[in-house]
Amino acid sequence: MSTVKSSSKKRKHDSISSEGVVVKLAAPTSVVGPLLVSYPALQAPSSTPFKCYANKKAKNESKQPENAESINEQNLLVVGETEDVEFISNEGESKKATESGCSCTQQTNIYVTYTPGGKNTVYFNEDCESLKKNVLGETFGTKKAKANIRAQERNRVDVSAMQGVMDHLQQGIDKGAVGLMTSEEAKVEADKNRLIPPFDITAIDPEDSYPLHNIIPEVEWKALSISAFDQAAGPGERKALLPFKWSNWINSHINATCADTHSPKRRKKNLKLLLYISAMFAFRRAVEFKKNISKDDLTEKLSAVPSIIVEGLISRFTETSRGSSGYTSTSATQTKLLSYMFALCLKVDNFASDTSHIAHDLNKPLAEINTLFRSLGCKIGLLGDKERAKLGLSDKDATDKRAILNAPLTFPKPRLRRK
Repeated sequence: MSTVKSSSKKRKHDSISSEGVVVKLAAPTSVVGPLLVSYPALQAPSSTPFKCYANKKAKNESKQPENAESINEQNLLVVGETEDVEFISNEGESKKATESGCSCTQQTNIYVTYTPGGKNTVYFNEDCESLKKNVLGETFGTKKAKANIRAQERNRVDVSAMQGVMDHLQQGIDKGAVGLMTSEEAKVEADKNRLIPPFDITAIDPEDSYPLHNIIPEVEWKALSISAFDQAAGPGERKALLPFKWSNWINSHINATCADTHSPKRRKKNLKLLLYISAMFAFRRAVEFKKNISKDDLTEKLSAVPSIIVEGLISRFTETSRGSSGYTSTSATQTKLLSYMFALCLKVDNFASDTSHIAHDLNKPLAEINTLFRSLGCKIGLLGDKERAKLGLSDKDATDKRAILNAPLTFPKPRLRRK
């Protein structure tokens, strides 16, 4: 301390000590200088970053000029944080150190800056709440808590230890993924497994979305004869010519088609479609809820249907069990049969079918029928004025929902089950 006193009287002679070191008082500054800290227990690593915070000035102090003294006399809060511990300055202990006159120095080359009065002395407390929960649990926890901590430690993956094997793991994954399908290949495979007719996803016309001969083979199409319908005298005789006579949807469409004289080509095609749909109705009734039906029995029950069509329906919409020569209709083949049937109904209805009438004829819930139409890419909704006028429908049909097929096809996304 004598060096400090002499420096105030004879600075020119006494400011330099015998060791060649210049001792000088810290100049007034608005920047907080070095801090003298004390750790009561745990000591922070040298690489720990610290930040200094000052309390806000009161309103009556805001007009006072700032100087070094005002800065040093503020209550400073110093905070540092490591991965395990948070260090926060203790205001009470720091104040005691200030009153006791502790000071700190900062040495640069041969200059030593002396900060008197201990105004930059800080004592730290460790925030125990920021310690790792595992450390507290091992010290104060119950047996169950300690067991859980040890279990977590055993299950913890050491990433640094895995760095050497990551390349081997990646090579194993790449090797195992060689035989896996790409997303595009998986989509194509999923489309093949749909219980619907073969389709063209790129078609821009609904007529081309489900090509006719992908539903009815050409050889079966040629076997359909409609000459008897041209010779029929009325609705009763036409109804008698159908393989399935109890469908209001088919009967109404047959009568409307026979009355159409504007487009003979369209009339012929629709009559063939309706005749084939009637054969599918009859085939469904013949195989539904029955097992191991013989081919002869089916041919006898479907006597009004050409045999080549009966054989085609058996091959596409039934299954044979091992060791049996009979044919069985399963839930999958029933769904497939209805999907093929509905694709033909859409062609007859200009791709806007009234599903309520079809559901009534099949004696099935409307929701189930709508779901099958959606699986074909249809949307269930109301037709606008222009659409109804195009189809020749009256205003009384404005409130009837229909299955509408647009192109290109868009299939419903599978629903995700909630966990």
